[in-house]
Amino acid sequence: MPELPEVETIRRGLEPALLGRTITQVVLRHTRLRLPLAPELKKMLPGQRVLAIERRAKYLLLRLDQGVLLFHLGMSGYLRLVRAELEVQRHDHVDLLFDDGTILRFNDARRFGLMLWLGREADGHSLLAGLGPEPWDAAMTGDYLHAVAAGRKTAIKNVIMDQKVVVGVGNIYASEALYRAGIAPQAEAGRISLPRYQRLAEAMRAVLTEAVAAGGTTLRDFRDSQGKPGYFSRQLDVYGRAGAPCHGCGRPISQRKIGGRSSFFCRHCQR
Repeated sequence: MPELPEVETIRRGLEPALLGRTITQVVLRHTRLRLPLAPELKKMLPGQRVLAIERRAKYLLLRLDQGVLLFHLGMSGYLRLVRAELEVQRHDHVDLLFDDGTILRFNDARRFGLMLWLGREADGHSLLAGLGPEPWDAAMTGDYLHAVAAGRKTAIKNVIMDQKVVVGVGNIYASEALYRAGIAPQAEAGRISLPRYQRLAEAMRAVLTEAVAAGGTTLRDFRDSQGKPGYFSRQLDVYGRAGAPCHGCGRPISQRKIGGRSSFFCRHCQR
């Protein structure tokens, strides 16, 4: 599933190409995604300019003249900038055509993605209203995480993947941040000290910053707005490396299920 760095990579790729451009046509080829695509979009969107391209958590937001168009990439979706002569592929469900001939094409093989019109009151929409702070927000500190986790017996990995606690930290980056902070993913959240939470907050920001700089992580499906893969997979310390030697101590990386998700960690370096 595309996580925060992958969505931010796409946002940065789209912004210089689409900012200020006007939608001229909407093509809906397959309307059955996670939620059905609204046919009214074909009449509603043409004529509207792109005022801003933003990201909130794992959602991409196109702010237009009359409101916000939200995208979520689901498990396998991606957005690409293409020209009209590029042949349509099997899972190319949506095209947004712009006044300079550019096409924003939404491909989603598994159809778990979203494209929703939120109107002018987007921030109050149920998908966005209850989200926690962004990893780079001033409020997202070790003190904040320590306070949120107080008294909680759940695994720390589940806490930092909770979008109501902090947004955008998915399975890959949770594993990597916990490794850098020296915290075992199964550690009881309420028993972790404040200094260790301070290290974790720093590690989360560092991992995500580096992942964005590398264009995200491509393990199977992810492509950026130009169709290129992300390269952070080359920098992974633990994720997907079960049995391989730890970069810190040389012992084999372990794997176990936590909260239904595969978790990767070093039993020696993480406590």
